[in-house]
Amino acid sequence: MDTTFPLTAGLIASILHVIAGPDHLAAVAPFAIESKRRAWKIGLFWGIGHLVGMIAIGLLFAIFKEVIPVEEISLYSEQLVGVVLVGIGCWALFRIFQKRKKHKHLHLHTENQPVIHSHEHRHDGSGSHHHVHNEKIKQNNLASFSIGILHGLAGVSHFLLFLPVLGFETQSDSIAYIIGFGAGILVAMITFAFVIGKVSALAKNGHSDMFFNGIRMAGGLFAIIIGVYWIFSF
Repeated sequence: MDTTFPLTAGLIASILHVIAGPDHLAAVAPFAIESKRRAWKIGLFWGIGHLVGMIAIGLLFAIFKEVIPVEEISLYSEQLVGVVLVGIGCWALFRIFQKRKKHKHLHLHTENQPVIHSHEHRHDGSGSHHHVHNEKIKQNNLASFSIGILHGLAGVSHFLLFLPVLGFETQSDSIAYIIGFGAGILVAMITFAFVIGKVSALAKNGHSDMFFNGIRMAGGLFAIIIGVYWIFSF
């Protein structure tokens, strides 16, 4: 069999898995909105974490099936996902109403276009200031990676996505499917995060604070609604 077919099948299966899961999108959206132009990294780290979590629960199921209650772990993980989503949503709403000290200044972005705009800074005792962009981006990336792992651990149903591997005649076809599956998860979430971040950046740089805050509120409420549903549906 041509390896193109299993590769494509894995790619399509994982993309559908990502975009069909509202909990996936709800977890990433608030971080992507806050990260704006670097939002694609949020999708990347979530995707890597998701793959790590799926591999971990898969190994637990395969090796310690008779000893460790993997299904119960997965069930509690799904409920924990709901709690985390509610927390993410509350965090997103808090940031909208959080009072932060800002001031106008001339700032040179990576696009080499000087723009005067509001910007958050952290002041120290000497009166100088340090940008907090990088620190917040790292925190968001780490949070996205951790949530991705949790999502990977939540749901033994993930194994159903790997059932096609058993139907392939050769090992190379099975490997191609797995590679396509992993690539699809990354592509889907990176694309989603990039689009959300792009819209957020355009709203912010266009000085449309009402539109930007509307996007943030929508992302936060979406996470809370999906989180509450996740908590009480398992």
